[in-house]
Amino acid sequence: MSSDESFLKGKYILAVDDEKDILETITDILDESVIDWAWEYKNASKKIKAVKYDLVILDIMGVNGLKLLEESVDQGIPTVMLTAHALNPETLMESIQKGAVSYLPKEKLSELDDLLNAILGAFNRNEPTWLLLIENLWNYFNDRWGPGWQERDREFWSKFCRAYSIGKGIQERLKRDKRILDKGI
Repeated sequence: MSSDESFLKGKYILAVDDEKDILETITDILDESVIDWAWEYKNASKKIKAVKYDLVILDIMGVNGLKLLEESVDQGIPTVMLTAHALNPETLMESIQKGAVSYLPKEKLSELDDLLNAILGAFNRNEPTWLLLIENLWNYFNDRWGPGWQERDREFWSKFCRAYSIGKGIQERLKRDKRILDKGI
């Protein structure tokens, strides 16, 4: 991991994937975290409802990941979607709508520790985690899905980008507002 500050150290993370080799890879990459596994929906659902994880990483296909996303969001657990077979604009949009904090391609698995550290850092600072997706992976999505992939759902992406821009602007302004800074907020 390239960052000096680790937001992953000691975190209790649930990784859910129907491919056990992916779970082993996640465990190896996130070696400073405590990783719990599940490889099917029923077991993952029980764990999400019974344990307070710091983060959940969900595959989409094979484990009913979008349903698990709803359950983890209901429990207040930040959740990242990590997928290969469901890597498409529709599941990206659905992941955003259902409350995921990010959506990562398995092709970027080797960068998982850096990406998750950045996501958890932003989450802990109450910054928009989707900013990292836009800054780090938007070109990847453009290359993967081709130019104009957002056109089918133009209204959604227009609102998403507008909210992102407004949110980023508000955060910058609030960082400099002495009335707020003086109150320790």
